Amino acid sequence: MNIALERRRLLQWMGLTASIASAPAWAAKAAQSDSVWPQDSRVPGGVARLSLGPASTRPKFSYNDAPALVLGDMIEWTALIGIPLSTAPGEYTLPVEMDGQLRDKRLLVQDKKYVEQRLKVSPKTVDLSPEDNARYEREAAHLKTVMTSLSQPLPMAASLQMQVPVPGRRSSSFGLRRIFNGQARNPHSGMDIAAPTGTPVKAPLPGKVIDVGDYFFNGGTVWLDHGGGLLSMYCHLSQVNCKVGDMLQTGDAFCKVGATGRVTGPHLHWSVMLNRAMVDPALFI
Repeated sequence: MNIALERRRLLQWMGLTASIASAPAWAAKAAQSDSVWPQDSRVPGGVARLSLGPASTRPKFSYNDAPALVLGDMIEWTALIGIPLSTAPGEYTLPVEMDGQLRDKRLLVQDKKYVEQRLKVSPKTVDLSPEDNARYEREAAHLKTVMTSLSQPLPMAASLQMQVPVPGRRSSSFGLRRIFNGQARNPHSGMDIAAPTGTPVKAPLPGKVIDVGDYFFNGGTVWLDHGGGLLSMYCHLSQVNCKVGDMLQTGDAFCKVGATGRVTGPHLHWSVMLNRAMVDPALFI
């Protein structure tokens, strides 16, 4: 028997066992599954999962003029980056601060062609009256402050798989580009789920209610803050059963589907925002 060889193998086995035992619970869970959420999709409207490597403290990383969500531990940190729909395809160099030193990370954003829909409608449904436009601008200024919410604690890396907030058929997907009477409008910033008025809407992740309102385009609306710049929005609601400051757990019913605001029928508009960029909710489910 080669005693030196056997001793080396024993030491390697002991080292591997120790590293597994010391790994955080979320890492062990991730190792048992090939699926992680959100899914990595480096396109406009997608989410990039960037490995940052080891560091003794949480790296500092900003993107889209907002702090990026960085999760993990000193063995392996991962940045989750929401890529705005307006991002041009190409390679980007992103500085990240790790243990007091700046390093460069590269992000290659690939092109994605979203579905385009051309519609002819009554001009009054496209062009706002001065009164309606003034209301929209007031609401937009308020919502801009809501979108900058950045809170602690951060979500758990192993718990970012979202529960679909309401059962039903997906009636419109994220990124759909609509052109009304030849006038281009902003791409669809969420997922529409067709459901009858009064259907309960449930929280997809634990979160805090940070805004409740009745808006011109969105109708009855609720915003949830899941921590670290991860937000979600629910629109066209017929009823709201929560208030600002309420803490929700996954599966808690907090509002009901409706047809309020600028809509043609009852459905839930569900949006997910990460570092102030609207991203495809489908990447989280």
